[in-house]
Amino acid sequence: MKQLGRNCILAAALGFWAHAVGANEVGTIHFPTSTVSEEAQAHFMRGATILHSFGWKQAIAEFKRAQAADPDFAMAYWGESLCYNHPLIAEMDRQTPQDVLSKLGPTLDARLAKAPTAREKGFLLAVEVLFFGEGDIKARRTAYMEAMRDLYGAQPNDDEVAAFYALSLISAGGAVGKAGERQRILAGSIALQLFHRDPNHPGAAHYTIHAFDDPVHAPLALPAARKFASIAASVSHARHMPSHIFIQHGMWEQVSASNQSAYDAAVELWEPGDNALDMTHALDWGQYGDLQLGDYERAEMWIERMKKIVEKNGGQAFVVSTLPRIEARLILETRQWRTKSVTDASTAPELLATGISAVNLGELALAEQASKALAKLAKKAASEESFYSRTAAPLAIMDKQVDGAILIARGKTDQGLARLEESVKLAEQMPLPRGAANPIIPAHEFYGEALLAASRPGDAVKQFNALLLRMPNRSLALLGLARSYVALGDRNSASAPYRQLAESWKSRDLPALREANAHLAATQVD
Repeated sequence: MKQLGRNCILAAALGFWAHAVGANEVGTIHFPTSTVSEEAQAHFMRGATILHSFGWKQAIAEFKRAQAADPDFAMAYWGESLCYNHPLIAEMDRQTPQDVLSKLGPTLDARLAKAPTAREKGFLLAVEVLFFGEGDIKARRTAYMEAMRDLYGAQPNDDEVAAFYALSLISAGGAVGKAGERQRILAGSIALQLFHRDPNHPGAAHYTIHAFDDPVHAPLALPAARKFASIAASVSHARHMPSHIFIQHGMWEQVSASNQSAYDAAVELWEPGDNALDMTHALDWGQYGDLQLGDYERAEMWIERMKKIVEKNGGQAFVVSTLPRIEARLILETRQWRTKSVTDASTAPELLATGISAVNLGELALAEQASKALAKLAKKAASEESFYSRTAAPLAIMDKQVDGAILIARGKTDQGLARLEESVKLAEQMPLPRGAANPIIPAHEFYGEALLAASRPGDAVKQFNALLLRMPNRSLALLGLARSYVALGDRNSASAPYRQLAESWKSRDLPALREANAHLAATQVD
């Protein structure tokens, strides 16, 4: 009955997207071009609109139709070329865009000759340096951003130039570093201005969300997040993107609904041989939202879905790597301790879950094996750190978490806590959190739990509060904070986090919820 109620809530939330698909399926943009073919322009407009939502497969089909209608239509080839470059991760198919652009003309001069306006030449010159330019992916994305900056300077009132320039700033900023943060803020200011001018522009909403996807700036993007899914409801990624900002606000029902909707759209579009990134990514984040809601049954359901996706898409690295992550997350969030044998093929999430589970089950020899394997992976990741890498620091934190837990279990509490304090300092050097927890156990939360267990509730309160500033409304941090206040004898202060937890978990049959409700009932009596 309780699960039925949860499903009804989810169905009501998903009804918004179902309605939106019929109302406005991809968004609206104003993108005049030089083609004289109305058919080519219509397909180009739809392709460019979908491109802003990263609907790669759908956009490619439209750009190809535009090319068929007007074989000399330069912007149709420009648009298709960008569909093979995922601008926010280190993923680029460089050869295919070169092939696409070469169909327009065998040389740069030949291609530029088919772009009759300075604006179209500017767009073409930008993708030339991105796909034909010198240097690695970082250098070429930086050169692309600089070319788009020049075009933006020449065309400051052109909304499409502004949108693609904003995206280029985010792309060139990479995964880490203060320079990247500054570029994201500039990108966000440009995208936000565009969003205010045209709330139905998918790129305006999309790039605003990406630019402000951190706990400090996320409030600036909440209107865009609420709008984006209805702008481009036919595109799976557009349905997913609002959850970036919903997570930053701890809006777990919306996180769950956004990703269920995105998953449904991706499944409907998928055909054998397709990239399964969209459905996998939505599944990953959807499970995280359901875990924060205390809906462990749905969290298990996502794992079963993921197993079927792996069966059909086992050659895709992102797909294969997601399954052990969501399995480990379920173990660590629910505290249903389970272990696996440690092998050379063990992934970091598996090692973390096995290491922490083994400590809690008293299997310290197995925990040591997991710790050594994690340390090896962390060392390897550090040696391979790159501009777009996001793995080295999280792996080092996981290594310290397992090692610290083992030391504490062996009675070396001060040494263990010191290791966990190191993990917190490392986490604070990383970019501000965005998305599902990475590492899987947030460093401040794990350290806070260890401090509470070591009878240092005052210090634990500081860690949980710090984590909740970084990751608002996270359920286990709320629980840890409430328990720390209770241990300090401050029952009134414990009521607020217990109340937040009770609101998220509602009527679930979970021991921690019964604990929260009992405290709140007793506090009311007092």
